[in-house]
Amino acid sequence: MATRTDDGASRGNGTGPFAVVEALDRGVYALFAGRADRSRHDRDRKRYRAADLRVGFDRYLARVYALSWLVGLWVGALVAVGGLAVPADLLAAAASVAHEGLPLVERLSMPDLPRTAVALVLGLLAGALAKRGTVHLAGTYLRWVASARQAAIERTLPGAVRYLRALATGSDDGRTLLRQVAEADAYGETSAAFRRVLNRAALTGSLDEGLRRVARDTPSRETLAPFLLKFREHADQGADALSQYLEMESRMLSHQQARARQRAEDFLELVAELFVVLLVLPALLVVVVTVLAVLAPGLSAPMATPLGTTTPRALLAYGSAGFVLLVGAGATMLVASLQPPSAAPPSHERPGGLGTLLTALRTPASAAAVFLAPAVAVLGAALSLGYPIPRACLLGYVAYGLPVGLVAVRRARLDDAKDREIQDFVHAVAGRVTLGRPFADAVAAVARETDLGALSDDVDDLAYRLDLAEAPVRGESAEREAAADSRTAALDAFVDSVGTPLAEQTIGLVTGALELGGDPEAAFETLQTEVGRLRHERKALRSSMMVYVAVGWTTALLVVGIVLAVHGHVLDGFAQLSAVQDAGGSAAATALDPDAVDRARDGRRFYWVAQATMLACGWFAGTAARDRYEALLHSASLALVCHVAFAAAGVV
Repeated sequence: MATRTDDGASRGNGTGPFAVVEALDRGVYALFAGRADRSRHDRDRKRYRAADLRVGFDRYLARVYALSWLVGLWVGALVAVGGLAVPADLLAAAASVAHEGLPLVERLSMPDLPRTAVALVLGLLAGALAKRGTVHLAGTYLRWVASARQAAIERTLPGAVRYLRALATGSDDGRTLLRQVAEADAYGETSAAFRRVLNRAALTGSLDEGLRRVARDTPSRETLAPFLLKFREHADQGADALSQYLEMESRMLSHQQARARQRAEDFLELVAELFVVLLVLPALLVVVVTVLAVLAPGLSAPMATPLGTTTPRALLAYGSAGFVLLVGAGATMLVASLQPPSAAPPSHERPGGLGTLLTALRTPASAAAVFLAPAVAVLGAALSLGYPIPRACLLGYVAYGLPVGLVAVRRARLDDAKDREIQDFVHAVAGRVTLGRPFADAVAAVARETDLGALSDDVDDLAYRLDLAEAPVRGESAEREAAADSRTAALDAFVDSVGTPLAEQTIGLVTGALELGGDPEAAFETLQTEVGRLRHERKALRSSMMVYVAVGWTTALLVVGIVLAVHGHVLDGFAQLSAVQDAGGSAAATALDPDAVDRARDGRRFYWVAQATMLACGWFAGTAARDRYEALLHSASLALVCHVAFAAAGVV
């Protein structure tokens, strides 16, 4: 039987809302914590370990069961009250359909069941299903979290192993090596897993025990778990055995990562094809229904809804626009999740206070805050000029997305230029270090003799900091240690100044290796390989993703062209045909609805379906190109193109 552990939710000794919540939590724990010992939750316990939540499993499950009772009672009461509130004739019609449609039951006579009893039975069934479904959904949530952690580990583990290989030239101590990776933010969930190893090792006093427990609990059963179990074994055999193992493991993980990337690209091709179909079909459906409304008057018949009276045609048009937006948002999130971490753009943080305004033209996060005011001003101006609220909001979105996206593109080009120069910088420094020059002298020589473009100022600053760090190198051991710390701080400052993921993933190799006293020549040899590999990956990924940028723009412009062509030619023809037949009074005129075609009304509906497609295609194309800021740029640009096209055609 599993042992329950109260994770000790924060206790309060006062009164107020927090004290009430804590009291309720303790009561829930006392009532339902025993459910964690049931065998039906063994699989959930394994998923919980892989998910690594910050709350104990028994407390998590107790809260889930309490929530399931609340959901079950609410759903059951809602269904029972709804069954009593539904009109009797509608309920009888539903019972008749069920009786006639079910096999075998259709041969039996339908008894007259008391309405109250039926409502209560349905309420109990619905409540039981809702309660059961809530518990099942909680287990599914654990599986989702574990799967997300597994994917994050498998994306970052190859880079972390290559970093360990570079560090192993200076030390074979397992704790020291793992601590260096754990402190590196560039390796994401793998760094977090190594931190858990060190925490468990500190609690148990044994690194082997920490490695074993994390290998048992990690969701990455096929990659991280065997790596952790073999890591300590090779570390005990000496530096050479560990270095050879890390070299072999890095190659194997790189091959696995390449295969996973190829699978992701193949899946992305399928997503793009499905995306095009799902975005073009709603627009075509609205066009077809608008044309058929001339022959099918029922499509224009008024119908009551909770939001007022409308028609099936209007419901279909605006429902299609909402569907397109949902498809665009889903495809955008999927594309973002399929991109490897090496393709992630730098996350430039917004400075506080006046710094936000001063960096608005070179930092996307600052631009996103500063350009809110002009966007609101455009929105107010559009409303004051008589634009409808939806169109005014769209113009405000365009006024916000264009400048923010342009700032992001400008910063991205600067970062790309720095990444290109980093490769040249690394090769230049590595060549001088290989010839026996000290690291600081090699950097200073590169700063003097090589034109590094956008990276020149950062390299000059690094050379200056390293010169200060190496000044007391001929002193006592304490001064030497201080010089080593200053050298590490100089490299860290250089990485922060460059501010790109490539700098963090590559220069960090040298920082860690030199900090552990590793061989600079070996560190730079590994660094050259890593820089070349990452640059090749990013260039190949950028080339492949540009195809999806073209797919997004082509789909958007295709929809605009189709909708404008139908509005300008097909609808005019049907409107003229209806008018001629109505004036002639022929018998065939009764087959056409002269009021079915209203160019102004249908033009507005076409406009919003097209604009929804523009936003969805822009989000998809921008995310494929780079990030959310470029998604703003592409969607705002397409929305502006669509507005200009419809306005020029006289539709809006």
